[in-house]
Amino acid sequence: MSTSPRKVTVLPVPAQGAEDVVVADNGLVFTGTEDGSVFAVRPDGGGVDLIGSTGGRPLGIELLGPDRLLIADAHHGLLAMTIKDGTVETLVDAVEGRPMVFCNNAAVATNGDVWFSDSSTVYGIEKWKNDFVEDTRTGRLFCLRANGIVETHLDGLSFANGVALAADESFVAVAETGARTVVRLWLTGERAGQRDFLCTDLPGYPDNIARGSDGLIWVSIASPLDPLVERIRRGPRPLRRMVTAIPEALQPKPKQTVRAMAFDDSGACVHDITGEVTGFHMVTGVREHDGQLWLGSLHEPAVAMISLDAD
Repeated sequence: MSTSPRKVTVLPVPAQGAEDVVVADNGLVFTGTEDGSVFAVRPDGGGVDLIGSTGGRPLGIELLGPDRLLIADAHHGLLAMTIKDGTVETLVDAVEGRPMVFCNNAAVATNGDVWFSDSSTVYGIEKWKNDFVEDTRTGRLFCLRANGIVETHLDGLSFANGVALAADESFVAVAETGARTVVRLWLTGERAGQRDFLCTDLPGYPDNIARGSDGLIWVSIASPLDPLVERIRRGPRPLRRMVTAIPEALQPKPKQTVRAMAFDDSGACVHDITGEVTGFHMVTGVREHDGQLWLGSLHEPAVAMISLDAD
């Protein structure tokens, strides 16, 4: 297992919060920012192109065929955007008659099914810390079938976040940021319908997850374990609410780290990658593509890249 620190190359984008990343076959890196923009970043540093805008807050981003992007938008739900002209189509904005509050991440199956997460039914992205600290456990995992039907498959998740499928699509995995786990829901075989864990007791708080071109499930670690935060989250609910009411400047903050881990489908950790860089932190998006690890951040006006060739 690789653990040595790596050099991080940072590529700026013209807006804050390039939260997630996906890489097309032609090498373009797509990301969405807090002003609603969706950009295509040229990996050689040759520039950034505006694809369009969701008018909301794009988070998870996936390829949806050769000419469209699938976007989990925290404000508007599950969207599709045409790469050529930026046209936006709403796929899902409510489930069982209730609007989604915090659509977060997604994964696309080969049959067209889309698995996606909603982090909370209580708080939206502007108050993500409230949900995290109060531990509302209202996160959910859905499936949008190719025929348009939306199914709820998991609920009660502790801040449902990144979503990824097994290489053979025998299970779908969803990160629980608050619990520091990645839950595995089996889709086929003897265990179909059962849930267990791909990994538990992670060394920090997982955010987006994604299957890489190497066949592994990559997990972004947004911040290392914070003992103070853990004590607060184990306290009585009135205390947890009191903490979220204090001024932002006095609340616990994510640590200045760059970290991502990779697991095979059995749950064995294959890589534990850390980076050395100033000016880039809180890795919330991760995507391995042809030996390069692309990273996004909820706060930074940039994406980043780490070469894995040394492994």
